[in-house]
Amino acid sequence: MDIKLTKSLAPIRVLLVDDHSVVRSGLGAFLLVFDDLEFVGEASNGKEAVQACADLQPDVVLMDLMMPVMDGVAATQEIRARWPRIQVLALTSFKEDDLVQRVMRAGAIGYLMKNITGEQLAAAIRSAVIGRSTLAPEAAQALILSSRQARSGGHFDLTEREKEVVSLMARGLSNLEIADRLVVSRSTVKFHVSSVLAKLGAATRTEAVAIALNHHLVDPVFAKK
Repeated sequence: MDIKLTKSLAPIRVLLVDDHSVVRSGLGAFLLVFDDLEFVGEASNGKEAVQACADLQPDVVLMDLMMPVMDGVAATQEIRARWPRIQVLALTSFKEDDLVQRVMRAGAIGYLMKNITGEQLAAAIRSAVIGRSTLAPEAAQALILSSRQARSGGHFDLTEREKEVVSLMARGLSNLEIADRLVVSRSTVKFHVSSVLAKLGAATRTEAVAIALNHHLVDPVFAKK
């Protein structure tokens, strides 16, 4: 299902970060095609990206990972620490497992390969701004392999409520949406999410969902949007 902008009528402000000017030019032109996406600036390395976030306050950052001065992982970590509302989407040609794990732990909401289509990228940006993750198959596989290495027994001792929460997380629901669905407070949901992450040994919601799917804690049929 195509996700449209729901937070406001204002376009989603997007910052492009890549050390290749041709890539930045191409992505900038692509953003002009969509009325709900606005190209607000660009940066050629992680240090410039952090400064651009301070100056421009974008909603979503499309972040290359292998760059000079400051790489995308370090930039993602600093951006997410300083401005938690700004979402970072890794957009790269590299699919090494360690790179996937590091940038997701740094706080990226998604991991995309540069060979995706324009429509797929636009959908990922729209998902990111409302807190929903998008993972390339290679990235999802890397997180699954990581969970297998970290957990050999596969016993996580989730409560029934925690299983409900992780199932709704897998469907892309935010804490507020989960609270509405379960008719509980947002603080209660936040507590359950924190507990799920701790029990699954996950650093992020995306990693928790990947582990839950891998260990059949969530039915993949109901994990689809």
